[in-house]
Amino acid sequence: MILTVVGARPNFVKMAPIIHEINRRGLPQVFVHTGQHYDAKMSDVFFGELGMPRPDVYLGVGSGSHAEQTARVLLAFELVLLEHRPKLVVVAGDVNATLSCALTASKLGIPVAHVESGLRSFDREMPEEINRLLTDHISDLLFVTEPQGRVNLLREGIAPEKIHMVGNTMIDSLDTHLPAALARRPWEAFGLEAGGYGLVTLHRPSNVDDEAGLREILGALETVGKRWPLLFPAHPRTAKRMADWGLQPEGLRVVEPLGYLDFLGLMAKARLVLTDSGGIQEETTALGVPCITIRENTERPVTMDEGTNQLVGTKRENIEAAAWRAESAVPSGTRPALWDGKAAVRVVDILGDWIKDLRS
Repeated sequence: MILTVVGARPNFVKMAPIIHEINRRGLPQVFVHTGQHYDAKMSDVFFGELGMPRPDVYLGVGSGSHAEQTARVLLAFELVLLEHRPKLVVVAGDVNATLSCALTASKLGIPVAHVESGLRSFDREMPEEINRLLTDHISDLLFVTEPQGRVNLLREGIAPEKIHMVGNTMIDSLDTHLPAALARRPWEAFGLEAGGYGLVTLHRPSNVDDEAGLREILGALETVGKRWPLLFPAHPRTAKRMADWGLQPEGLRVVEPLGYLDFLGLMAKARLVLTDSGGIQEETTALGVPCITIRENTERPVTMDEGTNQLVGTKRENIEAAAWRAESAVPSGTRPALWDGKAAVRVVDILGDWIKDLRS
């Protein structure tokens, strides 16, 4: 039996195609939601829009510090593993639940498969980077989305037979749901014209937990917002920081977090996207939409080498200059290899063979 895990909003998009494919083939599966993202706007809406089954197990770990979340998942997930005794645990991405579940399984001698392996920002101050590194080094199957991921893993001494280039399951979800997302025409709900607005996301602590840094970024967005209307579905963490510091930049329309389909539709018809998200760098590349990444590094270099992404840092003048470049340039990026909507099929092919080998 295969045990699949989701924990936070990005995981749902990565894991949904795999969960669907496992079910389509009739393989035995237990689906666990750790509850790292637990409110309706950040979690429940995704189950409905992605057509995911309800979890067999819900841990409800909730919010807290990195240590608190990790400890709660370790304790709760161990009981799940002892009850169900899976042959393989499948985790995705780089959130706290990813590492916690992989570590718990590894300690119990249960093999781990990691979806989205090998991504590296080379910035140890990012909690996600620690989660990625440790999860990869205790995993038995490592599913890679882009060539640099394989290079990184081999450089770190991971055995090549553990590494599988499968493509990007986030793009599977995007291709499946894009027609429905566009049919909703979500830009109209905000009085926007297709192709005539920018879309913004900010959530990384390094950007939003420092008042001076956040003011710098918002100042740039205020300038860009004089050229195009900017829609900002604000992460709860970011919204709280802005309220605490009285930050209300003009030209930036702050709204509550959106569901997957509305956000995907808005992203597909945006003139440009300004973000610090990893997954959005990939989605904009697949959509051919210019992306300005407000970070000093990226773990997804293929989005710059082949896609539509500009990595610009956090200084106001650099963000503004990138926006003007995006305004005048015609997007010319291409989809990377195997970002073809069939990554989950390749993943489950490998998972199925793995389970067969264990039985033989």
